[in-house]
Amino acid sequence: MTISVTTAAAQHVSKQLTARGCGEGIRIGVKTSGCSGLAYVLEFVDQRDPADTIFETDGVCVFVDPKSLVYLDGTIVDFTREGLNEGLEFKNPNVAGECGCGESFTV
Repeated sequence: MTISVTTAAAQHVSKQLTARGCGEGIRIGVKTSGCSGLAYVLEFVDQRDPADTIFETDGVCVFVDPKSLVYLDGTIVDFTREGLNEGLEFKNPNVAGECGCGESFTV
């Protein structure tokens, strides 16, 4: 099982951690939400959970809990800018469909 982080995404997360002043990385997970069933959850990690799987790119650690890893396997995390909007984008090969607003997905 794997999650890939692009260099652009790693640089963005690194800047956020530096601005925050602490943290070991970010945790990516999924939760039940929205009209399609699942939504991505992001949070800073200040203390590692021994159950997490850790992926490292360019010195940035991404933590994923065992339950979420099943839904995120093969995902590429990228940083994108479109006009005034910018943020992390998930290219998840497991997604079978998304809701109209793009806030949730199903596998």
